[in-house]
Amino acid sequence: MADNKGSGSSGLTEAEAKEFHGMFVTSFIAFTVVAIIAHFLAWQWRPWLPPVEGYSLNDSILPAAVQLTSMFT
Repeated sequence: MADNKGSGSSGLTEAEAKEFHGMFVTSFIAFTVVAIIAHFLAWQWRPWLPPVEGYSLNDSILPAAVQLTSMFT
């Protein structure tokens, strides 16, 4: 017959369940910290909310980019 070592529906003992819960919480916190750092770095690189004047940098780069690409074609 089956070995019913756990009392819950997961089949884990209380000690195993606590160990799994501890690893799960630790992994979740580590993932959340990495995600927060990644979002902060992405915001520093390229903010997803434009400033009041809009993305004015794109207007000044576009003519230079067109001139640069025309040199190669």
